[in-house]
Amino acid sequence: MDPTKSLTGEFTPFFPLALLSLILVLIFRLSFSKGPPVPPGPYAWPIVGNIFEMGELVHVTLANLAQVHGPLMSLRFGSRLVVVGSSPAVAAEILKSHDRSLSGRKLPLPIRFKGSKLHNLGLGFFDECGDGWRSIRTVYRGEVFWTKALDSQAEVREKKVNEMVAYLESKEGEVVKIKEVVFATALNILSNIFLSVDFLDYEGKGVAEGMRGYIRRFAVKGSTDCLSDIFPVLGDWCFRGTCSKLMDVVETIFAAWVGILKERRESTTHVSDLLDFLMGNGFTNEQINPLLLELFSAGTDSTSATTEWALVELIRNRIAMQKLRHELAKAVGGDTVKERNLPNLPYLEACIKETLRLHPPGPLLLPHRAVQTCEVMGYTIPKDSEVLVNMWAIGRDPTIWDEPMSFKPERFLNSMVDFKGHDFKFIPFGSGRRMCPGQPLASRVVPFLVASLIQRFDWSLPNDMDPSQIDMSEMYDITMQKKETLSALPKRRIRDVK
Repeated sequence: MDPTKSLTGEFTPFFPLALLSLILVLIFRLSFSKGPPVPPGPYAWPIVGNIFEMGELVHVTLANLAQVHGPLMSLRFGSRLVVVGSSPAVAAEILKSHDRSLSGRKLPLPIRFKGSKLHNLGLGFFDECGDGWRSIRTVYRGEVFWTKALDSQAEVREKKVNEMVAYLESKEGEVVKIKEVVFATALNILSNIFLSVDFLDYEGKGVAEGMRGYIRRFAVKGSTDCLSDIFPVLGDWCFRGTCSKLMDVVETIFAAWVGILKERRESTTHVSDLLDFLMGNGFTNEQINPLLLELFSAGTDSTSATTEWALVELIRNRIAMQKLRHELAKAVGGDTVKERNLPNLPYLEACIKETLRLHPPGPLLLPHRAVQTCEVMGYTIPKDSEVLVNMWAIGRDPTIWDEPMSFKPERFLNSMVDFKGHDFKFIPFGSGRRMCPGQPLASRVVPFLVASLIQRFDWSLPNDMDPSQIDMSEMYDITMQKKETLSALPKRRIRDVK
């Protein structure tokens, strides 16, 4: 939900708009002139503010600006104030000390417009943490991501990962796109947990054919602001087309399971999965659809991106690859790695943490919104301000991390830093009320995928490419992806014996 995503090529200056926006900005400034100032930041041009200072990779631009204006700064995008935190201390203030005041969600108009099939129907789609949000969080925590449920689903995850391995074995010596293979695996893991069906085969066929492309389109369109977000005086005339296109994508995704919902409602057979629980507790299809969309999009996009980044880093860092394989040989030997082996693989966990430090799936987390005016570190955060935490900047800060640009999993060995949002120098899943509820599942699935890919295969690059030449460029909408998908050739390994 990038504050500048849709601006290029769309901004047309209108004198009445310019004059009215300037008046609004002046009124806004005067209304807070008696209290502490808003955080410092770069000079904001009249009307447009800092819109045209943002590059394609907003998290990188904001990290550079923080070097000049400090770890708590503010920018303007039209009439909207955006506050950015770029240090552990500021992250703790935003996500812990002032969690309640800053726990709103900033949603662009294409999500929250009247008639939306998503607005206030999923954790990420709720404006505020009210009763509806709490009821959905209870479902997630109690039925999807709690320890007993995750333990009971281990066999399903192992079966799907073994199917991935078998597919890659059939492709030995051929070029495969890692992200696509991992996406299909993650999608089928989730579809079996939620709906007790496979969605895709590894050739991309199935009831969810084209799903990766649709989820990517949803991520792009759902995170796109329109001019009315920046200039509210425009009203709703300029976003109708954007909303219509987004809802078309949403309906296409819903279609993947509409038949399953219909069949389940007509059946008297009990199936122990999430859908059975939701229907048994009176959830309508209109309530179920956005929950499944949220779970599938968040659970597949970030899983495939992080697994790809981890494999890339290990291919580029031969010593780390050797250490991980030595650990796998010692802990697993000639057996197939299983999920229950994960607690005995500390170097693997360190590799995943290091990947998330360098390549957090949400470099700015999801945007928060101030539900009330509050004071943070001596500055005013006005009500309805957008609030961002730049995890990408924190993860690469040389005052926090030794050699921050290097892939060094050893930094996490014998460390108390974990995924659970307590140490604000490392919170890839966020913290506080809005922390990602899927962290317990992700912290099992991603290491399991990476362990299986490394234990079972040697990896080489097409045309004998030197790993140091891999393009590490990023692209970012909601999730930070590797811009150029990793293509590699798998070769079955003779597994080590203990």
